[in-house]
Amino acid sequence: MQTENPGGAVQIGEWLVDPTLDIISRGTETHKLEPRTMRLLLCLANSAGEVVSVDRLLTEVWSGVVVGSASVYQAVSQLRKLLGDADPNPTYIATVPRKGYRLVAEVVKGGTASARVPVAEAPPVSPAPATARRHARGLIVGGAALVAIISGWFIWTRIQPFNGSARSAEDKSIAVLPFVDMSENKDQEYFSDGLSEELINHLSRSPGLKVIARTSSFQFKGKNEDVRSIAGRLGVAHLLEGSVRKAGQELRVTTQLIRASDGVHLWSQTYDRNTADVFKIQDEISDRVAKALNATLAIVDRPIGQKSDVEAYNLVLEGNYYKARRTKGNVEKAVQLYKQAIDISPGYALAWARLASAYMDLEVANGTPSAADDAKILGALDQATHLDPNLVWAYYTRAGYEMAIKWDWAAARADAERMHAIDPGNTYLLPSALGDLALVSGHVAEAVEHYQREIELNPLDPYSLQAIGLALCASNRLQECLRYRLKLQQLHPDFGGANGLVGMAYLYLGQFPDALDAVQKEPEKDSRLAGLALVYNAMGRRAESDAALRELEESFALADAYQIAQVHAYRGEADAAFDWLQRSYRTHNSNVLYVKTDPLLRSLHGDGRFDTFLAKLSLPE
Repeated sequence: MQTENPGGAVQIGEWLVDPTLDIISRGTETHKLEPRTMRLLLCLANSAGEVVSVDRLLTEVWSGVVVGSASVYQAVSQLRKLLGDADPNPTYIATVPRKGYRLVAEVVKGGTASARVPVAEAPPVSPAPATARRHARGLIVGGAALVAIISGWFIWTRIQPFNGSARSAEDKSIAVLPFVDMSENKDQEYFSDGLSEELINHLSRSPGLKVIARTSSFQFKGKNEDVRSIAGRLGVAHLLEGSVRKAGQELRVTTQLIRASDGVHLWSQTYDRNTADVFKIQDEISDRVAKALNATLAIVDRPIGQKSDVEAYNLVLEGNYYKARRTKGNVEKAVQLYKQAIDISPGYALAWARLASAYMDLEVANGTPSAADDAKILGALDQATHLDPNLVWAYYTRAGYEMAIKWDWAAARADAERMHAIDPGNTYLLPSALGDLALVSGHVAEAVEHYQREIELNPLDPYSLQAIGLALCASNRLQECLRYRLKLQQLHPDFGGANGLVGMAYLYLGQFPDALDAVQKEPEKDSRLAGLALVYNAMGRRAESDAALRELEESFALADAYQIAQVHAYRGEADAAFDWLQRSYRTHNSNVLYVKTDPLLRSLHGDGRFDTFLAKLSLPE
């Protein structure tokens, strides 16, 4: 018998328990448990009020491990210490002599952090050096991390995180898993990925049908994971999976719709067609799935050019495949593929829009904007909107350009409103765009709402997790911020700045040892140095803070001017903070866009220089 691991949070006494993250939270206090300790706690919680024998604990918690009762005693003792329990009147785990242990606290399954856990507010940072506790809470995000949020403008597939459960998912909900390339030479991965993405886009046009975005669905690419587990993590009731075999002009697509609750195949079909029929196959699959789920597909014309030339379409799919890898070399290869598609089909609006997006990625990677790069981006976007005035992707890309590169907030909002007018039901692009605008404007509660809607459909995307964590920290919802950042760290351990983000969340909560431990594990040197400068300052270790800040300034003055300004503001050094803010403005550092909502800069708010700096940025109200 295995210990049950609930998909959602459980309230045990005063503690909110999240089995998916192995953390327990109470007020401003958070602990990450070892997996075995979490299994021990859940085993007791599943039989709350009943005596659980040592033999049962050994069987369920220590399955496959040869240990004795002393190991159980030691583990229970450590768990009780974490919970704040004490003899002779325990409030959580009671010892029943010669029989075992009993959980005596109240257990409520399905608890939520927002409903049950009080959140500590982050006080304004004092401008003068003070005690470590006073400097415990602030906001810092590594330069690379904030740039990633801006980069999210350029990524069609931004989505969001948090746990879901197939048992509670809506019947009208589905995730399209990446189709498997079964071609003989295994060289059609771009095509199988593209087909999956097109089906996601088709199905997302169904009113009332919840469709998980590409980024989260593709987290399971190449993984042989149980369908119930996948559906539970994505929060859906159905999965669509399939395979593609492409040889010359011959195409075989096999697909099946699966009910996650019991693994039953509700529908399956194999299509043997010519590659010229790929659009018909997409339409037929989408229609069959929609009918099986009692949903209605909205009729939307394909972007101009798709209908007329399959070769150009294939080139765009291949370009998308390389662009999604985000390295400069891959994006440059995507540019060439999009250009080839346009050479074949000059009227292909989506190819022009994708080309503009790739140009923009390269301009951001190059740093300071240039007139030549701007001209290429705008030229491609003008072609796209001329060919198809209702192409939402083109307006999304242009809004990102206006926000991240030109800092033209009125134009960015106008394009976001245009997107909404064309496709008011768009669930992938609108929440992301509106959330970013709200955060830059200083409307953090509104930003959280938009990002939460985004996460419902993209629960595993790192950029979405990062964005909502930023907004939650700015809102002083610190426990929730920590939960999302731990999720980011758990799902994407190689994501740049993930450890530093977790460390900062612990810092805001005043858990300095945990903050220091996380920051020291951050592989990105600039984020690690900035984090150390902050944490050491909060701990009263000024000399070590000075050393970290000095190395940050010497090594990363150009790239991380905004981060350096954050550290100086947090340390109460206003003159230096304003000097580095001006440097970040002159170098067009995109991090400066979040100056309104950055708690680390709160010590500057009463200074007239701060109002002058805001006026220079002309941020939206």
